[in-house]
Amino acid sequence: MKQAIILDGQQMAQELNNQLKAKISDLKTSIMPTLATIIVGDNEASHIYVANKNKQANNVGIQTKAFYLTSDTSENELLKLITKLNQDESVHGILVQLPLPKSINEQTIIEAIDANKDVDGFHPKNLGLLMLNKPNTVACTPLACLHLIKQTNCQISGANVVIIGRSNIVGKPLAALLANLDATVTICHAKTKNLKTHTLSADILIVAIGNPRFIDESYVKERAVVIDVGINRLANKTICGDVDFAKVIDKASFLTPVPKGVGPLTIAMLLQNTWNNYTKQLKL
Repeated sequence: MKQAIILDGQQMAQELNNQLKAKISDLKTSIMPTLATIIVGDNEASHIYVANKNKQANNVGIQTKAFYLTSDTSENELLKLITKLNQDESVHGILVQLPLPKSINEQTIIEAIDANKDVDGFHPKNLGLLMLNKPNTVACTPLACLHLIKQTNCQISGANVVIIGRSNIVGKPLAALLANLDATVTICHAKTKNLKTHTLSADILIVAIGNPRFIDESYVKERAVVIDVGINRLANKTICGDVDFAKVIDKASFLTPVPKGVGPLTIAMLLQNTWNNYTKQLKL
């Protein structure tokens, strides 16, 4: 049996970053695209993620302003910083790393960011524009998934797409993104009955549930495109996805690995969103 073609998200991300680096190096202005990143607290994973985002931004020529706030920072103090950055014309993108301490309302913070400086695509205005098929800034992980799907050259229009997971970060915006491209989209979740009856009809299966190796070959239609969004750290410190890679590789036509699949492309899309915001703000 023919094995699935592995979609190398890391290589795709590098190609996009190289293209963006060339665009930035050709700029004829002294105003450079600038991303402000904010971390509240000492969540180790958050610090690693943001350090990686800042490093990759700098690698393509995007300047970064990093703000590290203590875990006892109040919601009001954070809102004041966001207001200041909203008004700062030298800042073109604002990223507040989630999760935030429980004392701070995440939705309040997301809504405080200027929708035109929102690089995560989480602002209600940007989510609403996506629903209307008038996208401004689209969430990074859905964009990464779409990029991976397009590399397979499969027909998105008319395809049966099943997304397992309905978060505001991945499942819901991705469903809108694909529906706007004329796919027939089904969203499954923890309350879905007879999950396999849905997944086995999927030409494209996208899994974002945070459950290690939950999806095996019995959930997958023969020769389906399978996109694994999950990142799970196991007890032995290794990382795996929500899809059982070893069991699905012989049934899918295309399959993303974890790591080096959706993750690197998500950061590449963050940089693209920063660039897009920059060009719109400067009317380039």
